[in-house]
Amino acid sequence: MTDRISAREAIALVTDSFAELPSPDVGFTPDGPLSWKGYGEARAHAAGRTGEEESVVCGTATFGTASFGTTIDGRAPLGPVTAVLVAFEFGFLGGSLGERTGDRLEAAYDYARTHRLPVVSLVATGGSRMQEGMLALTQLQRVARQSALTREAGLPQIAVLRDPTTGGGWATLGAGADVTLALPGSQVAFAGSRVRPPDADPAAYTAEAQVAAGSVDALVPKDGLREALALWLDLLTRPAGGAAPVPAALGEATDLPATGWDAVRRARATERPRAEAYLDSYFTRRVTIGGDRCGGTDDGVLCGFGRAHDGRTVAYAAQRGTPTRPAGYRTAARLVRMAGRLGIPVLTLVDTPGAANDALAERQGAGAAIADLFAAVATARTPVTTLVIGEGGSGGALALAAPGNTWATPDSYFSVIAPESAAAILKRPADEVRATAAQLRLRPQDLLDLGVIRGISPHRTGG
Repeated sequence: MTDRISAREAIALVTDSFAELPSPDVGFTPDGPLSWKGYGEARAHAAGRTGEEESVVCGTATFGTASFGTTIDGRAPLGPVTAVLVAFEFGFLGGSLGERTGDRLEAAYDYARTHRLPVVSLVATGGSRMQEGMLALTQLQRVARQSALTREAGLPQIAVLRDPTTGGGWATLGAGADVTLALPGSQVAFAGSRVRPPDADPAAYTAEAQVAAGSVDALVPKDGLREALALWLDLLTRPAGGAAPVPAALGEATDLPATGWDAVRRARATERPRAEAYLDSYFTRRVTIGGDRCGGTDDGVLCGFGRAHDGRTVAYAAQRGTPTRPAGYRTAARLVRMAGRLGIPVLTLVDTPGAANDALAERQGAGAAIADLFAAVATARTPVTTLVIGEGGSGGALALAAPGNTWATPDSYFSVIAPESAAAILKRPADEVRATAAQLRLRPQDLLDLGVIRGISPHRTGG
């Protein structure tokens, strides 16, 4: 468990300034819609203890100036980002959602859409308020609708999960955000602590477990939260037109491979520059999203947003040379769709021997995950640029590739299937693998001649 802080303390922790929005003027009887005896007294006691009238505080806030000082990555700041901020007060009836909470949240989201502002939620809640029965539970539908409308409007939503975040607050504002961050050690789960099975593993109900399950993007310590939010908002609120520039080729290979097998050997070389080297060279600063929101993660695919050297925000999905698992494809599809909603161009780096083909991958829906990424790239609302930086193995690599805007480095190949697999299918002996590689025409120059790629990336020494 983390040290629990109040809504006002959380607001002061992450913002440069805050102005509270007026509360909706909605009638409310002391004991609520169910005439629950003692409810009015409980509310009055909570108000006296916390100084709040309800379990959520809503307002507009500025982020960024105090976090970065005068420059960001050596460039002049683009100015602080203004956002709508909602902060839950757990001390007010456990941060529970009731009708008046729903009124405030709905008004805040409406204000965000009217003024074209992102939404940041600092969540700490135990769920829906029992004293208001089903009317409290239906507030989740109101919140979900407001979140969906804000997503359709192309406005980013970032959630920070404090301790605890359970029930409907987790299942709407928390898990439903574009980017979800969490304070280490926080309880994060749909089931609250008093309604879990008695033999349940407590470790499964933590922020750390949600990161491992792909439901939370990152853990951020309290002292790093201000800068993390400022950076995320700076990146997600700066849409840019045009396609992402093609990265320069790194490494030592300046000439093109003489044979197909030479191309394969180069792409598989352990010393060849990998995704991290390309991303570090391409961006001045970057952040990552983690997980497919379906229970899985894949360390073999890096996804996130970064500031390119020309100052623009570019989204990226980069394979790291391993067989890509279903969660990797789903995370990449999530990235492409989010970037499209926010008006941010996408860069993909292809480097995989192919999709993972073990039994677990099949059980996790490999085919459906690959199909979903093909669809996301094919219907992307912003331009996608692809660079093949190593192995391009079959459909598991092609799913990340932009139709009509794919490039390759001199130390890469792209093939319908790996030469060894092709030889096995054709029932050829092992000593014919190299000849099969030549027949597949998988070298960068072959791909250019065939019209599969637009060009071979200019080389940049070092890296």
